Amino acid sequence: MLEMLLVFVAGMTTLGCVTGILVAIIRRSGRRPTLGPEVTLRLDEIADRLSRLEPAIDAMSVEVERISEAQRVHREDSHTASRPGRRAPKIAGSTTPH
Repeated sequence: MLEMLLVFVAGMTTLGCVTGILVAIIRRSGRRPTLGPEVTLRLDEIADRLSRLEPAIDAMSVEVERISEAQRVHREDSHTASRPGRRAPKIAGSTTPH
C-alpha cells in the first residue's frame, strides 16, 4: 500500500512539473499581436508632437527663469531704495501702485 501511495505521489508531482513546463513554453512561444498600420501611424504622430513639445517647454522654462530673475532684481532694488535717505527709482512705463 505504501509503495502504491509513493508511486501515485511521484506520478502527480511529475505530471504537475510537466504541465508547468508546457504552459511556460506555450506562453513564451505564443504569438504577440502585431500593430496595425493605423496604430503605427498614430504612434508616429504622437512621437512627432512630443518632439515639437520639448523645445517649447525648454523655451518657456528659460522665460520663466528670466522673469523670476527680473522680479528678484526689482525686489532688491525696491528694498534698497526703501532705506531712509534714499528715493525709489522710477520705472518707466510702470503705472501700478505697488
